[in-house]
Amino acid sequence: MFDMLTEDLDAAATLAAVEDQVVVRRAAEARDLALAARWADLHAADPQRSDLRGPRSWSGEDRLIEVGGDGTPMVQDLCLAELAIARRVHHHSARAVVADALDLRHRLPRWWRAVQELHLEPWVARKAAVLSRPLDMVRVMVVDAALPDDLAEVSPGRLLDIVRAKVIEADPERHARLLDEQLRRRYVTLSQTDEFGLRHLIARVKAGDAVWIDAMLERVADLLAPRFPEGTSRDVLRSEALGWLARPEDLVALLRGDEAPDPTRQAVMVVHLSEDAVGTESGLARVEDIGPVLTRQVQDWLGHTHVTVRPVVDLADQVAVDAYEHPASVRERVSLRTPVDAFPHANQVSSHLDLDHVEAYVSGAPGQTGDHNSQPLARTSHRAKTHLGYRVRQLRPGVYVWRTPHGLTRLVDHRGTTVLPHRSCDDLFDSHE
Repeated sequence: MFDMLTEDLDAAATLAAVEDQVVVRRAAEARDLALAARWADLHAADPQRSDLRGPRSWSGEDRLIEVGGDGTPMVQDLCLAELAIARRVHHHSARAVVADALDLRHRLPRWWRAVQELHLEPWVARKAAVLSRPLDMVRVMVVDAALPDDLAEVSPGRLLDIVRAKVIEADPERHARLLDEQLRRRYVTLSQTDEFGLRHLIARVKAGDAVWIDAMLERVADLLAPRFPEGTSRDVLRSEALGWLARPEDLVALLRGDEAPDPTRQAVMVVHLSEDAVGTESGLARVEDIGPVLTRQVQDWLGHTHVTVRPVVDLADQVAVDAYEHPASVRERVSLRTPVDAFPHANQVSSHLDLDHVEAYVSGAPGQTGDHNSQPLARTSHRAKTHLGYRVRQLRPGVYVWRTPHGLTRLVDHRGTTVLPHRSCDDLFDSHE
């Protein structure tokens, strides 16, 4: 549809349309922030007040929380879940946009006005809100006042540099403390494995240590170069060199010039694959905490190591027990079918998700805990379902239909979340009244 609207434009008309679209986009993003602030306004009453609470008090019920910086109004914790569904994002993303909107409106009013008048890119204002959030209500005025009058002459990068400088200027003692704290926040971490079996190693180290590590990588890469085909890139050689740093015995032999054997490999992984993929190199497998890969990749990773094979879990069967608690066998089956939070638009992958009874458990009735009546939920998702009137029906194992307190309808299955018409599935929910 959009191609049809642009295919007849010449170069000059295309550029004019691009300029117009900047204003349209800013207006849409400014309204998006205003709507987020409005949602917060509608959910600012304390749900713990006696006139708003029901006759009973439950663990994990709704409460007021501070999402923005000092001086911003508090917001009902669980209201963010439904906003996230409407925005089709995780609730953390919804919380972030509410926090930014409240910070701009209450702490950075000049920035808020510039966004609403379409003079300032909303993403720049949101970044300024995040950078200045640690400041109290008085000190943040320094940042608000630093917004230039003529924004057309200031690039986004320069504008954010001004914000960073003003944050330091507003509270130099805090910045001095941060310098010490950052030394205690160094880390080395690994990213998730991508579809090619590769990972990023991310580290935050002292600048001096980084120089020495870089020099060692260069030295080892030089020694490894003759072992690789001519034309192998320097980046690949340095990547191989980094792996050698984790094997000190082999590394010492390499540095001495000895003939070091190929390093032994040890791996522990849980692989799920269909019967058709067994014995092939081009079949698909799913490796826990990694995702879909080719069976050939699994063979490369494991090499000739000892492999322990666990019994196959046949998901065509259904299992149910009489107890309220989910036994390990049921938890495993539910996790295999739905390895992420089953709440609409959620994406948390964890073996520590709560297991929720889709239909509320009734004491004394048999067979309520099993494939037919279970879903994994993160704690916040679980609390929202329990206390705010969300409705959910399980069509079959791993397939759920949700309706939010204000009527948004979503289908959740192994593919993710599908938006359904607001009035769809009325019969499904009405039949359970």
